[in-house]
Amino acid sequence: MAELTFSSDGRLLFTKEMKKEYTILCPMMAPIHFQLIVNVLNNCGYNIELLTNDGPNVVQEGLKYVHNDTCYPALLVIGQFIDALHSGKYDLDRTALIITQTGGGCRASNYIHLLRKALKKAGLEKIPVVSLNMSGLENNPGFKLTLPMLRKFIAALVYGDALMLLDNQTKAYEVNHGESKRMVEKWIDLLTKQFNQGQGLSLKQQTQNLNKIVKEFAQIKTDRHPKIKVGVVGEIYVKYSALGNNHLEDFLHEQDCEVNVPGILNFALFKVDNRLEDIKLYGGNSAKFMIVKALMDYLLKMQNILIRAVKTEPKFLAPVTYAHTKSLVKDVIGYGNKMGEGWLLTAEMLELVEQGYENIVCTQPFGCLPNHICGKGMIHRIKAVDERSNIVPIDYDPSATRVNQENRIKLMLAVAKEKLVTGKNV
Repeated sequence: MAELTFSSDGRLLFTKEMKKEYTILCPMMAPIHFQLIVNVLNNCGYNIELLTNDGPNVVQEGLKYVHNDTCYPALLVIGQFIDALHSGKYDLDRTALIITQTGGGCRASNYIHLLRKALKKAGLEKIPVVSLNMSGLENNPGFKLTLPMLRKFIAALVYGDALMLLDNQTKAYEVNHGESKRMVEKWIDLLTKQFNQGQGLSLKQQTQNLNKIVKEFAQIKTDRHPKIKVGVVGEIYVKYSALGNNHLEDFLHEQDCEVNVPGILNFALFKVDNRLEDIKLYGGNSAKFMIVKALMDYLLKMQNILIRAVKTEPKFLAPVTYAHTKSLVKDVIGYGNKMGEGWLLTAEMLELVEQGYENIVCTQPFGCLPNHICGKGMIHRIKAVDERSNIVPIDYDPSATRVNQENRIKLMLAVAKEKLVTGKNV
């Protein structure tokens, strides 16, 4: 067994020996994207397992070991980790955890410290926690984020967005149930094999892959009759995580809706754009500005490739550019508003209405006040900008019942159904 090593400030380190012996558990958020990212890490010599444990026990473990004033996503992520560690499935002498750390204003930057505190309280302090960050916040001898890994992560976001978009626009209408899901699984396997060989990463290869993905999804037999179209927005974790939003997408599909969940790439662009604005406003290293600007340009090129690929098939609705999304909130909300998904949350709601998904579920977790302000707080303003909007804010916290949440969504869908039948705003 690898010897436990500590940093000068007393932090348990993930060592090079641990890299060879340990299983690293990763929390779940966006299934398609995270599976691709985990596959990249596994190919880089780590033994990563993406957690899928769900249910009320995760919430109970979170409530037991995390202060109840902490935001709901923190409670769920930490609860999922501790529930997995208590399951008996893992050798606790050879298990580590990995969690992202942004370094921004969100409490997510401190999840890692809350997690270590919870592990100590649970008697699991010998479990090392790895910080996945690009800000130099924490370093571990046994884990290193390299440029080739980062390049694959970014590609995984683009492919993940494409697969999620095409899956949502196909499975609502597919004639043979499960065909769209099988297509997603097929491409996760194919892309993983390409990543392992250093392929599928250049702009040319991404263009070829995305065009082929769109073409293959277009060949799935569908029956495209009118359906209620619903967009899902909100705080990033409860927006994408089935654990966080009580399997919201599954529920909407059961209600015979077509679902649109805006991709993660726009959020990545939003975060990079914020870095550029910070340097412009408050000053900073000119070399750093050039590096961040190059990353921004690279992400924009990848987004344009994705948009062009989706547009090759008329049956699919392509996402709009980041610049267009940003333009929608001019004179609606300030661009300096960047906490809790900031102006992007408001912009995504306006974008969804513009694209025909005027029925929107705004997912809001307990403990994220900025998200409530940019979400629920902007509904009246959005309605004034575009009267077609039919938005229901849903709070997610340990005390909120799934039945109550779903009943509120059903009321929104009842309005949407009447609009669909009559073709008029009600």
